[in-house]
Amino acid sequence: MTFVFLLAGIAVIAAVALLAVGRLGELPDVEPDRAPLALPDDRAMVRADVDSVRFAVGLRGYRMDEVDDVLDRLAAEVSDRDATIATLQDQLRGRGVPRPLPDEG
Repeated sequence: MTFVFLLAGIAVIAAVALLAVGRLGELPDVEPDRAPLALPDDRAMVRADVDSVRFAVGLRGYRMDEVDDVLDRLAAEVSDRDATIATLQDQLRGRGVPRPLPDEG
């Protein structure tokens, strides 16, 4: 009798293992467990976009991959804006327009 229970236990464990790895049929597609970040894809981000970003909180805090994606995009856009500003300032300087003083606030 013990031998039958042992075989039944092994069969159940094998079936569960095969189900877990998808060997007994296709596993369903995984649905994302968090809302997508609402960032504009058709224009550069503005301050309101950055202020409205909310990251999903995971087990140990914010999801690092979401934070990294937003920070990478912000860094790229700031670099592009800085390059554009430098180019425009060089063009103005070439026309004899003095560089404006930074705002002190």
